[in-house]
Amino acid sequence: MSTVTRFAPSPTGRLHIGHAYSALFAYGRAAKPGGRFILRIEDIDAGRCRPEFEDGIYEDLSWLGVAWEEPVRRQSEHMDDYRAALDKLEDGGLLYPCFCTRKEIQAEITRSPSAPHGPEGYLYPGTCRDLGKSERADKIASGVPYALRLDIAKACAETGPLTWLDHAKGLQTAAPETLGDIVLARKDTPAGYHLCVTLDDHLQGVTLVTRGEDLFHATHMHRLLQELLGLNVPEWCHHKMLLDEEGRRFAKRNNAITLQYLRESGKTPADITAMTGFS
Repeated sequence: MSTVTRFAPSPTGRLHIGHAYSALFAYGRAAKPGGRFILRIEDIDAGRCRPEFEDGIYEDLSWLGVAWEEPVRRQSEHMDDYRAALDKLEDGGLLYPCFCTRKEIQAEITRSPSAPHGPEGYLYPGTCRDLGKSERADKIASGVPYALRLDIAKACAETGPLTWLDHAKGLQTAAPETLGDIVLARKDTPAGYHLCVTLDDHLQGVTLVTRGEDLFHATHMHRLLQELLGLNVPEWCHHKMLLDEEGRRFAKRNNAITLQYLRESGKTPADITAMTGFS
């Protein structure tokens, strides 16, 4: 089977050296005969995404020598796809509205002597999970903002045990319950990262998901969503993260390591390739 990989940045800033590593990593995995490399623009967060940053993505990748298939999928143009997936989960009784603010959730966690904790921090305490239908309807009718959360216990009970394959760490037993009742949609973000990326990978025929090891735990949830929605199951390879001299992840706010800055400082694509450790 031919390998299909993707690079999926968000246009919230210029690409940096860490992005270059991720793009080259995916591009290299698709370099064999029959392989395909896909570029996807994850621009759901309309409040932070900018057209000039999207243009910068194309400019930086072209300069780096990375070629992608056309057309590029822009998430903001496919909201109907995500809405249909949410409807399917909702029809199955797997979603519930959560009216808690971030401040209220934090206060509830602080009050609890044994708040549940997952790999990414404290889990949602389930405050709205057991609200009655009439109370939910009244809150929605009165205009109280809400998010849609996945009832993780119901979802895991529906799918049963699941596994997934990571090229670096081998066969994994999925443990999505460690992430709790995640948010799949908000009023200001009609579809969240977990849902969008999982559905996009299926619709675009991705066979190998390559991304940083900081997203390793998210893959447990993505495997669950694939099963709930009847999607294709790719393989994964979570690569190392490039870190700065102080051991921190590179950030878009640090202009000194953006590809634009490095290019304007006289660096060549070969220099960037060497800096990321690729030959």
